[in-house]
Amino acid sequence: MTDQLRTDGTLRHLLTLEGLPKSLLEHLLERSQSFVRPLGSPPALSNVLNGATVANLFTEPSTRTRVSFELAAKRLGAQVVNLELQLSSRVKGESMLDTVYTLESLHVDAFVIRDAEVGVPALVAGHVAPHVSVLSAGEAHVAHPTQGLLDALTILQRRQRFAGLSVAIVGDIRHSRVARSGWHVLRTLGVTDLRIVAPPALMPAAEEFPGVARFTSLDAGLDGADVIMMLRIQKERMGDADLPEGTGYFRAWGLTPQRLKLARPDAIVMHPQPMNRGIEIASEVADGPQSVIRDQVRNGVAVRMAVLAEALTSRGGRA
Repeated sequence: MTDQLRTDGTLRHLLTLEGLPKSLLEHLLERSQSFVRPLGSPPALSNVLNGATVANLFTEPSTRTRVSFELAAKRLGAQVVNLELQLSSRVKGESMLDTVYTLESLHVDAFVIRDAEVGVPALVAGHVAPHVSVLSAGEAHVAHPTQGLLDALTILQRRQRFAGLSVAIVGDIRHSRVARSGWHVLRTLGVTDLRIVAPPALMPAAEEFPGVARFTSLDAGLDGADVIMMLRIQKERMGDADLPEGTGYFRAWGLTPQRLKLARPDAIVMHPQPMNRGIEIASEVADGPQSVIRDQVRNGVAVRMAVLAEALTSRGGRA
């Protein structure tokens, strides 16, 4: 695995939350919170990345993640280049590394990469110049580290702790990078009752997610939960034969107001989006008083500001 930390322990790359020390995760959450502003007030702004350039390289469709990374970089004073690589030289046969080398020659300081293939962010991180950082914006089904951090921040804002919480991650666990990053960060931060809840066909392999409780009954998995994290069906990672039928899935696995009552009365409901309303979650729940889904979106910009600032201001004594 590519080393994500510099020799002094500061963050250089963010490819996965697996193995990052608890102290660094807590520091990133604290720094993220410093960038959070209430809706209706001006966003947090800084010139800490004035003169830096960030390139967003996305080979998969994205709205929230790409826009929030762009806003995060601009609100820190950086210049931003957005490339949808299906439309770039990569289509002509140019490799990802050739694209990176070209942009590096144009003084790009950080690459934000989303790719459907496992290992692409680490490949790039292993070949960039020493002053350049690589941040994953979602890697195949294996990692989405800034999503994991923003989910942890949202939980912390509402619960002020991780120890003693019961967190249920529900839905298509097998194909979910959100579930994997959530498991890594929440386990490190001290959640001991971490549950994955899914139909057998969407449950990950037995060797994955060690230390979590597995439920193939939605009612049992929701019982007494403090946090419910619903996941969408990852249609793009399934064959047609594996796709569950929407109405039947909602009937058996959709989070409805009635099922929400199985959790604690003050339980919060999360979803990384995009949501399939009426399939994994009812609109009454998604838009209801226990939903913190819009908080997650707001926190996404704050977390990405914190990660960009941490990675780029720690290099070579940069202020």
